[in-house]
Amino acid sequence: QVQLVESGGGLVQAGGSLRLSCAASGRTFRFSSYAMGWFRQAPGKEREFVAAISWSGRRTYYRDSVKGRFTISRDNAKNTVYLQMNSLKPGDTAVYYCAADMVFGLMSAMEYDYWGQGTQVTVSS
Repeated sequence: QVQLVESGGGLVQAGGSLRLSCAASGRTFRFSSYAMGWFRQAPGKEREFVAAISWSGRRTYYRDSVKGRFTISRDNAKNTVYLQMNSLKPGDTAVYYCAADMVFGLMSAMEYDYWGQGTQVTVSS
């Protein structure tokens, strides 16, 4: 079984920063063989793609609204993927999820194989 555990969410004022982490584990799960993604879901809305990173971390991809503000990274030695979020806006408020799949660049939530339980990010104005 694969476990993805997010952490780092919280309440922050607009313009502030948060760093989310997602730790992966599993007896047969080879973290470096999986591309990782971050998604978010606000109340009453569909889950939407935020960012993705390739197996080695060399390639990244972002939704337009977070480009220049969010940075996805990974540490394969620690089986962890991160999402650094700067210049946060109230519109970024959502539950943030990390996901894993062997294919890089997927933007549809339905295409990812494994999911974490999510961490709440609330940005106040």
